Amino acid sequence: MTNIDRDALRLQLGRIGVWSSAIGQLDADDERKAVAGIERLGYRTLWLNETVKEVFAHAGLALAASRQLVIATGIANIWMRRPEAMASGARVLADAYPGRFVLGLGVSHPRFAPGYRRPLAAMREYLDDVDANGPAVPRMLAALRPKMLELAATRSAGATPYLGTVEHTALARDVLGREPVLAPELAVVLEPDAGRARAVARGYLQMYLELPNYTNNLRTLGFSDTDFADGGSDRLVDAIVGWGDVDAIAERVRAHFDAGADHVGIQPVAGTDRGVGLDTLAALAPALLA
Repeated sequence: MTNIDRDALRLQLGRIGVWSSAIGQLDADDERKAVAGIERLGYRTLWLNETVKEVFAHAGLALAASRQLVIATGIANIWMRRPEAMASGARVLADAYPGRFVLGLGVSHPRFAPGYRRPLAAMREYLDDVDANGPAVPRMLAALRPKMLELAATRSAGATPYLGTVEHTALARDVLGREPVLAPELAVVLEPDAGRARAVARGYLQMYLELPNYTNNLRTLGFSDTDFADGGSDRLVDAIVGWGDVDAIAERVRAHFDAGADHVGIQPVAGTDRGVGLDTLAALAPALLA
């Protein structure tokens, strides 16, 4: 992928976006309403995954339900489709909605991907094949470890780390260098009571702490098996999930920017609207979008 206009992508994404796994659980009509609600609140970008819905159909639904919202895939799983299908599907959406679609690619996890093999080599080969299938669309890579971050820097517009910490954001910026776009995800719980907030956060973290891709990365940041037990130690929970009142969450977002992020995608992990968290997003909007 050559001639990447990373500055244009920074403007396209904006400083604050929304990650949502929960929105994919909704039926089409409710999802349209939720997407429109996120756009009305002023958020610039919505990151979607494909744990339930096929990612291009899912993105197309969200694009059609909004007017200016950028829709990014977080992630389009490389094991789910051949490179030529990935390239053509992305081009259709980028052509239909100019400036509003970003392709986030990732290797997922062995548990969810039959045929999973060495992820770095697989991603490199996959990108070669995608690039051989016509003009590229703006793309980023889900990357945590240094080698994948280096690949993101050279073969895409940048990186979208998931389940990271402020310290990881700083490390990612060091590996990427100045130019690539860095857009970490940040789970948030709008709850000032420590006990209640950490209980919600542990419910969110439980599945992720069973996935080696994440725990191996967290070990490089100084965490151990003791931190991964029982939904996560207080230290681990507090490092990954931003919780507290509006000011506390805004401070955590600022910490990621100070560490080198260009864009932060906040993910409410508790709230109304069947987990989408529009109430949380509405409460945070004045502080984060000013």
